[in-house]
Amino acid sequence: MSHKRIPKRKAALAAGSVVALGAAAILLPNANASQDSGSNDAAAAPRTLKADDASDLASQLAELLGDAFAGSYYDADSQQLVVNVISGDNNNVIVQAKKAGAAVREVDNSLTELAAGAQTLKAEATIPGTAWAVDPRTNKILVTADSTVTGENWNTIESTVESLGSDMATIKKSAGTFKTFVSGGDAIFGGGARCSLGFNVQAEDGSPAFLTAGHCGVAADAWADAEDGEPIATVDQATFPGDGDFALVKYDDPATVAASEVNVGGGQTVAISQAADAEVGLQVFRMGSTTGLNDGQVLGLDATVNYPEGTVTGLIQTDVCAEPGDSGGSLFTQDGLAVGLTSGGSGDCTVGGETFFQPVTTALAAVGATLGAGDAAGGEEAGAGEEAGAGEEAGGDAVGGEEVGGEEAGAGEEVGTGEETGTGEETGTGTEDESGLTQTN
Repeated sequence: MSHKRIPKRKAALAAGSVVALGAAAILLPNANASQDSGSNDAAAAPRTLKADDASDLASQLAELLGDAFAGSYYDADSQQLVVNVISGDNNNVIVQAKKAGAAVREVDNSLTELAAGAQTLKAEATIPGTAWAVDPRTNKILVTADSTVTGENWNTIESTVESLGSDMATIKKSAGTFKTFVSGGDAIFGGGARCSLGFNVQAEDGSPAFLTAGHCGVAADAWADAEDGEPIATVDQATFPGDGDFALVKYDDPATVAASEVNVGGGQTVAISQAADAEVGLQVFRMGSTTGLNDGQVLGLDATVNYPEGTVTGLIQTDVCAEPGDSGGSLFTQDGLAVGLTSGGSGDCTVGGETFFQPVTTALAAVGATLGAGDAAGGEEAGAGEEAGAGEEAGGDAVGGEEVGGEEAGAGEEVGTGEETGTGEETGTGTEDESGLTQTN
């Protein structure tokens, strides 16, 4: 399976599909500025672009420029796409990129050279608690080591980075610990674990389904939308660890009408119109059943993360916070574009940290599904009976950022058999297994 950029299909956004997201105390910015309508004669003037238009342009320039293309990122302040190029003696590549409307800068490291550096890291420094991704803003590989990487392991990763050269790679230390986050957007429960529904989709055979994290899919086969409820969906495919972290889970009732939207708390939803590729610098929003709605920026693409359970490749790196209970949850844009599924990371929503996401485009391609399983029936989903999959959190409270069913416990939520409170109090006495992925009651 390849994690190359897949240009997203053009689709018109439904009028009124974006709602205010103030329920989680986050104020969305005004709608992104429209594309500059100036004359094409001003070829040297970078265009003002919406973030999703910038992602499309980056895909087009990657094909147009070939080996001269050395990555790109979205400058949110200027609302411009910045494209790195290796021009050499061919000044035409700069002219082409500028004519397309991008801001252009010449850099030293090609994508091929950066990929070779990443392969060196894979061969010599695949150590649990490390991660790396290309940062197009610095034209280098950013290597991160968490707090567990010490002693000989730290010496190994540090010396490997030094061998690549300061112009090729840099290293930083993270205060947290890389782990997967079991739980997410709307709470789903299976085998003692709590995860999140990511996005509703239509499976290749036409049946209704949803995407979630792969480490949730390998933790349990059957999933319910309430802690003590009967299963409503069964895992069809799951990948973790390896070339991604995603799972396709089919609703058991083939008549289920699962809305293509994200529940952001307070009775509000964001309609999801299509999948989109991430772009470094893109502002994104994450919904999780533990921490609710949070936002941040994309920092890197095609990231490799060495979790305790194994290495996962092809992820999106961001500075959006997440905590145990947020796995599988939705990463999306203000305009209703599905971008990623919460995989894992370090830190929390108090001190921040690094968080990694499975790209939705590659997950859809791998499982053969399409985004958008159908329209809501009377404002509620058939099968789950609530908005956006599970709709409300177990315990009867909207997602809205409150923890449900327990305090954090490693990489998972406790999901015992106590009374549900919806207030962050413990509701069970489960214990975490050694994988950090599931809870047993």
